[in-house]
Amino acid sequence: MHGFLDQIARCTKHDLHTFMPFFINGTQLGWIKRPLAELILKNMAEDFSRENDGIILSPKYDNYEKCTEALARAATWISNHYNVQLRHEMYDIRNSWNDKSLAKIDRAAVPWFGTLGFGVHVNGYVRKPDGIYMWIGERAANRQVEPGKLDIIIGGGIPVGISVEENLIKEAWEEAGLKADIARQATAHGTLSYLVEHQLGLRNDTLFIYDLELPPEVIPQNTDGEVAAFHLMPIDKVAQIIQTTERFKFNCNTVVIDFLLRHGFITPENKEYNELSRIIGNMRKPYSF
Repeated sequence: MHGFLDQIARCTKHDLHTFMPFFINGTQLGWIKRPLAELILKNMAEDFSRENDGIILSPKYDNYEKCTEALARAATWISNHYNVQLRHEMYDIRNSWNDKSLAKIDRAAVPWFGTLGFGVHVNGYVRKPDGIYMWIGERAANRQVEPGKLDIIIGGGIPVGISVEENLIKEAWEEAGLKADIARQATAHGTLSYLVEHQLGLRNDTLFIYDLELPPEVIPQNTDGEVAAFHLMPIDKVAQIIQTTERFKFNCNTVVIDFLLRHGFITPENKEYNELSRIIGNMRKPYSF
């Protein structure tokens, strides 16, 4: 593998023909892999049914609490069937950030139902006399997702009941030991949305992207055990790692590539520039059904 485009391909590879659309109360809210959908229809027929080429949650679950209870039963059944642990952290089910939540679901089950997940990702960097350096985390070996991979300084999903800013501040402290006054200095740079096939489903994510310039004397320190170490790397070394290896967590590649484009580290002279700009531009438009 080589090149920035290959890394974005890792973050966007999917084939929706292998999925069934998933509906709650007439609204499509996700995608379920066909083999999993067939298992759900066979084993949870009281809660789910087939409609045309889609799978629907029974209309008898007509409010937030009932939908949440039905999905919790399904998530528990899938967890037991595939011997995959639930995360016991709840995510909202909705089609955009500003929509009313129709239910909540365990974080582990989000890709099983292909529902929208939101996160905050922050590029932390330092200006030195010889150029820009970026703080890169090394994920702990016990992480459930991509253990040991390289990561950006701050990144995390947004659970139920937390705003984007609150999650930014929470993750800044947990992942990098940065206090709220520093976290609030991060500048927002829109969103990146992607669909990528997951072992049992589909990651359907929208990330709120931030840049955070840190003074040289501020050294990130992990507080929750999710990061084994931090490394301050010259930006050209970060770019070289992304171009030539798979050392970074799959979606962090795309977040950093967006940073490299915005800050002029990938220039029009790069043969991938036009296509990268087009793809990143498309990723700034959230997916919709």
